[in-house]
Amino acid sequence: MPNDRVLLARIGAPHGVRGEVRLFIFAQDADSLFDYGPLTDEAGKRRFEITALRPAKEHFVARLKGVDTREAAEALTNVGLHVERALLPPPDDEDDFYHADLIGLAAVTLEGDAFGKVLAVHDFGAGDILEIAPEGGGKTLMLPFTKAVVPSVDIKGGRVVVDPGEWAKDETPPPEADKN
Repeated sequence: MPNDRVLLARIGAPHGVRGEVRLFIFAQDADSLFDYGPLTDEAGKRRFEITALRPAKEHFVARLKGVDTREAAEALTNVGLHVERALLPPPDDEDDFYHADLIGLAAVTLEGDAFGKVLAVHDFGAGDILEIAPEGGGKTLMLPFTKAVVPSVDIKGGRVVVDPGEWAKDETPPPEADKN
């Protein structure tokens, strides 16, 4: 189930007092953000034009057209910058894909049994994580997006193969003595 918008960057906290923002880029090349024209929010309603971009320690610092104060920059914190899927180049081969391609795919075990559905792909700084809604319902599971845990991605087939192992074990409830 391809999405029509792909997240390329996320605006972080303001940088300084003149409207600059921290920018966390998910594209392979930061300069590619200039190739697609104005970027939009997830819904495609608000448009953002990057007028300047420079690297910082663990992020980039960006200036956005029309954002000239710290308060205006603060109002954009955590806004994702998206591009229309049609503007992106197609993946090079079947082992390449956009994270957006994974959302909605069925997750099956190594044996082919239904396991759940991919809800989201997260990056909290230590590598990509797949959020999976279990087949039988209940609490979502977070699985590391590594070859060991997700050995196969079949975009055309609409599924990912997972070997959840220890990652899918239920958490042990606290002892009765600890409950009040």
